[in-house]
Amino acid sequence: MSSSPVISKVQQKAIQKADTLIEALGWIRKFRDTTTVIKLGGSVVEHPDSLRHLLLDIVFMSTLGMRVVIVHGGGKAISRAMDQVGIEPRFVQGRRYTDQATLDIVEKVLATELNHDLTAKIEEYGGRAMSLNFLSTNVLFGEKLTLEGPDGQPLDLGHVGEVTRVDRLTIDNLTYAGQVPVIPSMAITADGEKLNVNADTAATAVAAAIGAEKLVVLSDIPGVLRDVSDPESLIHSLTATDARRLINDGTISSGMIPKIEGCLTTLEQGVKKIHIIDGRLRHSLLLEIYTTSGVGTELVRDDAINLSARGAPAGAAAGR
Repeated sequence: MSSSPVISKVQQKAIQKADTLIEALGWIRKFRDTTTVIKLGGSVVEHPDSLRHLLLDIVFMSTLGMRVVIVHGGGKAISRAMDQVGIEPRFVQGRRYTDQATLDIVEKVLATELNHDLTAKIEEYGGRAMSLNFLSTNVLFGEKLTLEGPDGQPLDLGHVGEVTRVDRLTIDNLTYAGQVPVIPSMAITADGEKLNVNADTAATAVAAAIGAEKLVVLSDIPGVLRDVSDPESLIHSLTATDARRLINDGTISSGMIPKIEGCLTTLEQGVKKIHIIDGRLRHSLLLEIYTTSGVGTELVRDDAINLSARGAPAGAAAGR
């Protein structure tokens, strides 16, 4: 019987790469022909190197047969453009107050320049993408958002809205053809009024409307931490009940509360899983979706309570 071959360090590294591909194989099969909505936040867009790797990940996912939809914001770029013309940003209960001058900037920066730039970059990296904005085909329709102030009276937010209808047919036709729809977080009313929409809520509306398998929220945080000062305390998986308990006991606090509550609402609307990951981490999308442990926090409905067997493919210890 022959002895085992002597393996060089170069060969060892090559074998490790092959092992990684084999680990990913089960996930590739599982998620082929499913739809994932990716919410791309302005904080990630501000990091060119991180953005490049994220878009390469999206091209990779699309090439493997996953149907990918991008919904994006662009808050920092909008604020810079406002500063250049001397308009002071103002926020009301976390929403950008949007008068006509601000709306014009939002449309120019978010729905035109950034939207076209993201689409062009995906094409540059070998993918196929389509801008869905007011200049091409708008797919988000809505109405003005009304929030209640401390005195019980409605707050004036200007041209700020929420999504009430999504043109699923257009999105589905593009994804089935292997294209990545790139959607800015703006909507239009039945009367033709353009509205600035929070990117998180726009992404959740799209994910629910098209029956997405997953919603991935890319931000500048690693996920839900038991201790916000300790990155090692990342919680990899949470059921809806677990998340509500962590909100009640203060583990999830401040700015994370509305993000998690939005995720819980999306789960109730039928989306199976939501992932919160740090978009600045190189290849965070691939690591989260195509590896067993992932790199962020996954939220699932309570009917997926058996976390050790959440539809994992053969050979995997837990489902992402």
